[in-house]
Amino acid sequence: MHFMNPVPIMKLIEVIKGYSTSKSTLNTIMSLSKNIGKSPVEVKDYPGFVANKILIPMINEAIITLHEGVAGVEEIDTVMKLGMAHPMGPLQLADFIGLDVCLAILKVLQEGFGTDKYAPCPLLINMVTAGKLGVKSSEGFYSWKHQTKDLIVSDYFKN
Repeated sequence: MHFMNPVPIMKLIEVIKGYSTSKSTLNTIMSLSKNIGKSPVEVKDYPGFVANKILIPMINEAIITLHEGVAGVEEIDTVMKLGMAHPMGPLQLADFIGLDVCLAILKVLQEGFGTDKYAPCPLLINMVTAGKLGVKSSEGFYSWKHQTKDLIVSDYFKN
């Protein structure tokens, strides 16, 4: 079961069907997920499953766009929010997820699929090395010094 964060708020659970997962086990997990008020989606066991296989490369591309100087942080996030109807821009979301977590997932994808398609942007690597991890370190693409994680979560999900 791959829960989405923040777990108490997000409805989605990716239910991972491994190569040898029985139909009975899958049905039990699907029922359990529904019983705890979640919306389960069956996916196959591949690196990143579905959510991270799509989301994390998009975040990496936003970081590459910033790194290349195509646009600034707020401009990138505004384009994705207003132009693509995303509730949160990819750089703000990366801060929320944790830049170290984004980097770790990219490494899993790169190794798991054996392709540089998932190579992390050097800016992401440098930020993580410098300890700029997003909300959890109070600094990432944005400054979170005067906000708590609970406040950030409640502000985002009250809409």
